[in-house]
Amino acid sequence: MASTPPQYSSSLPSCLEKPLPLEGFQGTPDEVEQQWYDQVYLGSGDSMKQLTWRAVIVGMLLGSILSLTNLYANLKMGWSFGVALTAGIISFALWNAFVRLGISKSPMTILENTCMQSAASSAGYSTGGTLTSAVAALLLLTGQHMPLGTTFAWIFFIAVLGVTMAIPMKRQMINIEQIRFPDSIATAETLKVLYSEGKKAAGQAKALLYSALFAAVNAIAMAAGGERWLGTVQQHILGSWYQRTIFFKWDLMFVGAGALVGMKTSLSLFIGGTVCWALYVPWLESRELLPVGAGYRESVSWTLWGGTACMVVASIVAFLFQWKSIIRSFSSLGAMFSLNKRRELTDVEKIETPMSWFLAGQLISLGALGYLAHASFDVPYWMSCIAVVISFFLALVVCRITGEANITPTGAMGKVTQLIFGGIAPGHVTANLMAANITSGASSSSADLLVDLKVGYLLGANPRKQFIAQFSGIFLGTLVSVLAFRSMVPDANTLQAFNAPGARTWAATAEALGMGFSHLHSIKVLSIIAGGILGLILVLIPRYIPRTGKWLPSPIGFGLAWAIQWNDSFLFFAGAVLGWAADCLFKDKSREYKVPCASGIIAGAALTGMAVLMFSIYQASR
Repeated sequence: MASTPPQYSSSLPSCLEKPLPLEGFQGTPDEVEQQWYDQVYLGSGDSMKQLTWRAVIVGMLLGSILSLTNLYANLKMGWSFGVALTAGIISFALWNAFVRLGISKSPMTILENTCMQSAASSAGYSTGGTLTSAVAALLLLTGQHMPLGTTFAWIFFIAVLGVTMAIPMKRQMINIEQIRFPDSIATAETLKVLYSEGKKAAGQAKALLYSALFAAVNAIAMAAGGERWLGTVQQHILGSWYQRTIFFKWDLMFVGAGALVGMKTSLSLFIGGTVCWALYVPWLESRELLPVGAGYRESVSWTLWGGTACMVVASIVAFLFQWKSIIRSFSSLGAMFSLNKRRELTDVEKIETPMSWFLAGQLISLGALGYLAHASFDVPYWMSCIAVVISFFLALVVCRITGEANITPTGAMGKVTQLIFGGIAPGHVTANLMAANITSGASSSSADLLVDLKVGYLLGANPRKQFIAQFSGIFLGTLVSVLAFRSMVPDANTLQAFNAPGARTWAATAEALGMGFSHLHSIKVLSIIAGGILGLILVLIPRYIPRTGKWLPSPIGFGLAWAIQWNDSFLFFAGAVLGWAADCLFKDKSREYKVPCASGIIAGAALTGMAVLMFSIYQASR
């Protein structure tokens, strides 16, 4: 047995001694739940703490800090990363260090860490995506921020809607149907390794810290003059091409992201970016639709239409191919609620989140979001009600696809809602945008909670305590993410300085569906048609000719490249190449350290980049 953490010096909990219950259980729903309760559930005694103040507080704090990295990364790349596993590694190392220093009597138990991850995930992931998509898109379209109080309330109640929406889904999808949720399995296995082999966890934490420090030093050096020096060198090498379409700007955050995203998507980004910026933009210049030497901001107003269409069509078509999951989602709808009609509570029902919490969360969120949408965006109350009802059914589908296919198609769900409201309320761009935001945000929060609850299910945690931890994280996560977003993006001009590909995609879709294609230039309409056809092709060909799948680009990667700079797609590809080389040359070490190193690079670059940005805003205001 590997070195045993202090809290398990006498005996290890069953989740560390036995394999995870990946094969599930057999029998009726009652029998399946009882088998889990008897064989996996660890109880809630003092020997195995779970929902503690330190777990919730540390989770909220770590999640809030990591939410800053997701905000910055999303504004720059249109990409966000789960924070739960990173928070778990940091927390494990932190509390074991506290024990050695005499600051704490004991490190966190594995179930405390599970609750901590739930709070961190809620604070760091569930609340930030809305800000960098629909809320940022609204700023692009109107030139003004939502009032601060409205922003706080909007983000908070969308998160509450999504988290409580997952309550009836949990028992059906996780307890009864025992859907796998691949990310949850990976996280649970990682926690087992951390608590069984403390030295490995300490090494991963050091790798994450050193990578973050390296990225921070690099970001400071670039801000202090390295960027100007690099620009001068390129100007001599590239000549007239410099600052037009192809140029190089060093940013380690994209390299770390490429290592995490992988080769296929990163290569697709590079191919799409090269086609866009080396071929399409010069063609626009030759047609005098763009002035020669136009910058990124002006060029992307033309390029994003085809890229957006490619992503939207591919996402929706791929979603429709999950029709079996969709049918299972709706066929199990009645079972979700019938499980809670028994008069006498079973052992499992006593620890599950009550359905009354679901009803309270849905009704309160519906009333709050309906009022906010009407008062702030002039959205009729009936439209908000439809958006919330649609959100439940689409979140049901999103959560099942997340569990079965390890894909969370919240973007596609937002576009489905935009299509629906494009027909219900034509010409109402704001209503189209914010109604779709309810669906996308709620779906994301629901899927995020179910992924965490599956981790707890595999390890024997109390699901009600996990829900409380996740719900607690919403409060601080909303506060920190909104304030950070407003600080980083004080006005529309600052937002324009970011790539903000997610916001541009949301805004472009809302404009096209809300105002109609007649308002667009004919070249943009043709780009939309071509991009949509390409997205369809890139989904259909691998579907029916599987052997071609590895040779065709990812439609999401290819389309996203048309909304970011060529340099960024190149760095994604460079990071993927480094990750691939590490996998080939140092297989065991790469499996252990690649994710912590890449996560540390992203966190260090994002936090330092945000600090540099804040300093420059402060200097400009003096």
